[in-house]
Amino acid sequence: MKIDSIEVGNFRNYDSARLDFHEHTNILYGDNAQGKTNILESVFVAGTTKSHKGSNDKELIKIGCDEAHIRMFITKRGVSHRIDMHLRKKKAKGIAIDGIPIRRSSELLGMVNIIFFSPEDLKIVKNGPSERRRFVNLELSQLDNVYLYDLGEYNKVLHQRNKLLKQMIYEPSLIDTLDIWDEQLVNYGIRIIKTRKKFLQMLSEIVTKYNSRLTGGKERVEVFYEPDVSWENFADKLKQTRKKDLHFCNTGVGPHRDDICFMNGDIDIRRFGSQGQQRTCALSLKLAEIELVKKIIGDTPVLLLDDVLSELDRNRQNFLMESISDIQTIVTCTGLEEFIDKSLALDRIFKVTDGTVKIEK
Repeated sequence: MKIDSIEVGNFRNYDSARLDFHEHTNILYGDNAQGKTNILESVFVAGTTKSHKGSNDKELIKIGCDEAHIRMFITKRGVSHRIDMHLRKKKAKGIAIDGIPIRRSSELLGMVNIIFFSPEDLKIVKNGPSERRRFVNLELSQLDNVYLYDLGEYNKVLHQRNKLLKQMIYEPSLIDTLDIWDEQLVNYGIRIIKTRKKFLQMLSEIVTKYNSRLTGGKERVEVFYEPDVSWENFADKLKQTRKKDLHFCNTGVGPHRDDICFMNGDIDIRRFGSQGQQRTCALSLKLAEIELVKKIIGDTPVLLLDDVLSELDRNRQNFLMESISDIQTIVTCTGLEEFIDKSLALDRIFKVTDGTVKIEK
């Protein structure tokens, strides 16, 4: 799997730009606030339909313009494909694959497997549960269409249930319809819990391996799934907390409140790990994500590294670059010195200056 090129028009700070990527390491360098991350964002949007920052479509369009375009050419298992994306301020985005429009954005997911690694990801271990749920949801959505469907339906039902809880303040008789929503919520929730549990069990084994290598065998970190409720008792818990839900007008239990725990022996790294342990754990998590994608889809993902190397010490930098030598990588940085000093690959180099891109190699 590789991205051959990307073209953008009126995207973020770009009027227009085209980049032809090397199949191995691509470097985007330049001063801060010039548009390097915007290129990575365009790749991520074209592959997943969403911004890694959580930005909406309107925010992706260049200021003063009403629409933006992204066109990405990829090669997957020897076959070339084209993804076209039309972003509009006042309408839903338009997406086409090989010139054929698709009706739902979800139809694109899984066509391109992209892993985004930014300095913010180094905080995933110590940040709140929502960040860790987002990590799990994003990866599983690219790997499992059934999970993507279940998650979408669960969120719809959750939204409708919360809306109903608020309406019942003025229309108490609506409580008779709550059982219908509860049944659907439990149905999709159970499937989500089971899939997350299986995924995190597989991920934990690989995280343990990488973390051990990074620490010279001094630490054994394991990843544990912390479901808010087990699939066996979700229905009962929902009934038990109904009175509380009615009081707060919000659904208080379910997989929308799940978390992931990182343990080194009996130490919870989220709360008591050092900054170094947390970063090593986060790096292990990303490397494990890459390996797991390879195993599940039988192909390599594309890795986007947004100024991550500057946040890592020399040992972690070297380990990361050695671990990803066999996959296509697009890296942003402010200078090339760190690559030259470490004799790291410089297969293709782009200089980014105020919304313009110039190829240097």
